Amino acid sequence: MNEKITPYQSASATKKEQVADMFNNISKTYDFLNHFLSLGIDIIWRKKAIGELKAMKPQSILDVATGTGDFAFEAIKILQPTKIVGVDISAGMLAEAQKKIDERKLGGVFTVKIGDSEKLQFSDNQFDAVTVAFGVRNYENLEKGLSDMFRVLKPKGKIVILEFSKPQKFPVKQGYNFYFQHILPVFGKLFSKDSRAYTYLPESVAAFPDGTAFTALMNKVGFKTTKHISLTFGICSIYTGIK
Repeated sequence: MNEKITPYQSASATKKEQVADMFNNISKTYDFLNHFLSLGIDIIWRKKAIGELKAMKPQSILDVATGTGDFAFEAIKILQPTKIVGVDISAGMLAEAQKKIDERKLGGVFTVKIGDSEKLQFSDNQFDAVTVAFGVRNYENLEKGLSDMFRVLKPKGKIVILEFSKPQKFPVKQGYNFYFQHILPVFGKLFSKDSRAYTYLPESVAAFPDGTAFTALMNKVGFKTTKHISLTFGICSIYTGIK
């Protein structure tokens, strides 16, 4: 699902390889652009998503597509788990995450490693919670990725996914589309020096099966009591499910 929407449209590289290259290219400007281009709203979205785990107080968390670690750092602050493992396909993004781990002296709680979201190198039933922020739309095989995250969760464990979605109501839909298609790529190219990364972003969001289509896929791989929470007029969504 979504395999045809790729960053660089290279015939010789898989989507997975292209996504890794893209994030390596933009890793040093990723945090700045995230906050700048979302006007800081992404910070509020992360807090709301992590809030979905407050009641269960997970002690072991797997953060898939961890990137530079922002979601994991926020989870440490709010949930105070004993262990978070961050996995990402991009060495460049993980290098940025490791710098922040070292600066904040959180190596005893938060560790990062290179990993494929569809072939997680962890045993079954290992984590209390699995989180993903702005990563699932980049999966080469979305169903396979969801299935593997389900596998590593403990029984009654919870998954929380934060992802862009497509607003449907006027005038938010029109303003959102204009911003995503015309404004964001210009600033993205200017600051990241990657002409495709922020053109790929709106394309990947447009191709992503959001809302009920995504919760249906979560149900298909085994998640129960799935839920979809729309944020900021439908620009972003939180998805949750229980194993």
